[in-house]
Amino acid sequence: MANAYWADITSDEDRSANFGKMAVASNLGFVLGPALAGLLGGSALGEMPPVMAAITISVGATLLIFFGLEESRLCSLTSKPEDVGVHSVLGQEHKECYTIESDEDVSLAHALRPSRIRILLGVHFLIFLAFNFYYISFPVHAATELEWSLTEVGVFFSSMGLMMALVQGPVLAWASKRFTDRGLVAWGSMILAAGFAAYTSDSVPVIYSATTCVALGNGLMWPSLLAMISKAAGERTQGAVQGFASSSAAVASIGGLLLGGLLYQQVGSRIFLVSGLITVIAVLVSFGIRDGDAAMVPVEA
Repeated sequence: MANAYWADITSDEDRSANFGKMAVASNLGFVLGPALAGLLGGSALGEMPPVMAAITISVGATLLIFFGLEESRLCSLTSKPEDVGVHSVLGQEHKECYTIESDEDVSLAHALRPSRIRILLGVHFLIFLAFNFYYISFPVHAATELEWSLTEVGVFFSSMGLMMALVQGPVLAWASKRFTDRGLVAWGSMILAAGFAAYTSDSVPVIYSATTCVALGNGLMWPSLLAMISKAAGERTQGAVQGFASSSAAVASIGGLLLGGLLYQQVGSRIFLVSGLITVIAVLVSFGIRDGDAAMVPVEA
C-alpha cells in the first residue's frame, strides 16, 4: 500500500513528480540489488551472503516502517463528540481527531463504480501485461538470438534502470509542471510502444535506442498514471482502489509471464510487437477518460 500512503501525504500539484521519485528509488534498487548480490555471491561463502543480506534489508525496512513511519491521515471520529458517553471521556485517553467520518459506503464495489477509475485500471492492467511479455522474452532473446553474455545482459538492464531513474527524477519533475497527467500518459505510452517495437532489431545501437524510448516513455507515463488513479479515487477510497490495482497487476504479471513465454516460442522477437500493440491499445483506452484535459496541453502559458 505504499502508493496509497504516498498519495495521502502528497498534494495534487506534486503527485506525479512524487510518484516519480518513488519510482526512482525502485529503479535504483533494481540497479544496486543485483550488483550487490553479485559481489556477495562471489565470496567464498557462496550463496549464503546474498540471502543474509536480503533478510537483513527486509528486517531493517520493517523496523523502519514500524518505528519511523507516522500515520498518513489524521484520526477520524466515528460519531459526534456529544454522543460519546461520560465514562469514555473520563475513563479513556482519546486521540486528537479532527474530522467525522460519514456513513458513506466505501466498499470496493463503490470505489470502482466511476467509469473513469475503471478505465484507468484497465490502462494499468494493459501496461503491466505488455511489460511482462517484454521482461520474460528479452533475456531469452538476448541469450539465444543476440548471443549476449550474462555480463552484457546485466549491463543492459542496469543501463535501463539508470535511464528510468533519470527520466522519473528531473525529467518528470520538469514535464509534470508543464503538461497534464493525461497528456503524459498518452504520449509516454506511445513512446513506450515505439520502443517495444524497435526491439525486433538485431542491431545493438538500435536496441539501446529502443531502451532509451522505453525508459523515457515509461518514466513519463507510469508515475502520471498512478497520480491519475490516486486523484480519481479520492482520499477515502484510494486505499481500496490502489489495492485492487496491485491485485490486477499481479494477475497481469502471472498471465504475462506464462503467456509471454509461450508466445516467444511461437513468434520469437515479434512478441515485442505484441507488447507495442498492447501499449497502443492502452493509449486508445485512455482516450475514454473524460477529465477535461487535452493530451499534452501545456499547464503554464
